[in-house]
Amino acid sequence: MTTDTLPSESPERLRADMVATLTEQGYIRSPEVAAAFAKVPRERFAPEAALTAAYSSRDVVVTKRNATGRATSSVSAAWLQADMLEAANLCRGAKVLEVGSGGYNAALIAELVGDEGLTVTMDIDPWVTERAARFLTATGYPQVKVVLGDAEHAAEEHAPEGGYDAIIVTVGAWDCPWGHLLAEGGRLVIPLRFSTITRSFTFVRDGDRLRGLDPTVCGFVAIQGAGAYLDQEAALADGAVKLTIESGPTLDVSALDQALAGKRAELWTGVMAAHGESFDSMHLWIATVDDRFGMVWADPERGKDLVTLAMRWYCPVLITPDSFAYLTIREVQRIDEAEERRWEFGIHGHGPHRAELAQQLCDHVQSWDRGWRNHSGPDFTLYPADATVPEPADGQIFRKRHTQLVMTWA
Repeated sequence: MTTDTLPSESPERLRADMVATLTEQGYIRSPEVAAAFAKVPRERFAPEAALTAAYSSRDVVVTKRNATGRATSSVSAAWLQADMLEAANLCRGAKVLEVGSGGYNAALIAELVGDEGLTVTMDIDPWVTERAARFLTATGYPQVKVVLGDAEHAAEEHAPEGGYDAIIVTVGAWDCPWGHLLAEGGRLVIPLRFSTITRSFTFVRDGDRLRGLDPTVCGFVAIQGAGAYLDQEAALADGAVKLTIESGPTLDVSALDQALAGKRAELWTGVMAAHGESFDSMHLWIATVDDRFGMVWADPERGKDLVTLAMRWYCPVLITPDSFAYLTIREVQRIDEAEERRWEFGIHGHGPHRAELAQQLCDHVQSWDRGWRNHSGPDFTLYPADATVPEPADGQIFRKRHTQLVMTWA
């Protein structure tokens, strides 16, 4: 039977359409990954979602929330799962650890490594592991080893002789204690957070260090347990606007609240962006040169009259205990309708140091535009925390408990 004869909203038709979309968009790049996505029934691992939602190529399916409403478990967006599996470069017989479970991604891994391979999926939440084990057995993947435990330490207990060929982390991690569990040349795919930025990295083990390949912009449910790390967060205007910074002096929430309600400084950078043009490397550059770098977020309804952000998620901001300045944007007037749409980056500053912060963020944006905008992007290498690493001339070292993430602009 061809997919043309299937009902438009049957799981089989939706699955085939998802595979076609992911292939067309370049997230599925191999016949092996395509076959895995075509076979594993995604809807069986997300029974709370409508079929069309389960098979959306772009959307996350949240499966559990905590008391505050924040997601603690989910089925990741299919495009990101495909991209991470392709990056892991899995083959038949490979030994793979998944940190952060749910079942669906483990089933895809099991398809790729075959019965001769090893798939271990681990999660700290017994609700998640019980559910994952049940779904995996019901869908024909009882060979997947589902482990309940805090991966910060428990992953060591289940490592095979010679190490894993790949480790895929499906929770947002601030640190990476698993590099030594990789075989030489093995791959670690991990959404790693640094300076409030999250990127999905592919690292290849090279002795004691892990060499990074091109990272992908992403977002994940935060890791729990011993590996958790809480950024500083200031909720302003009853949570309508939130500022987040990794470290630095303690934020004065009351002062920042007053700053938001007070006078605003405004600067325009002269730096333009075309419609649909990516400027993700701007975040990395500002984080390289300024320790006050953080993120600002606004509630789509309650915050829209308080701040005008350049982007809805992950908008750059410089933050001090009582002031902040963030990236904004405005459309450039066109002479005629045939002219390409363009936007100009600007800065809005709040608080007693608003003018100074706005100027400094403006300088960073202009510096990125002049020197690094058309650059291939920084290189990343992950070293053990006790390794001796020279300070890069153009770069930054993000020091963590187990590792040091070195970012260099060559």
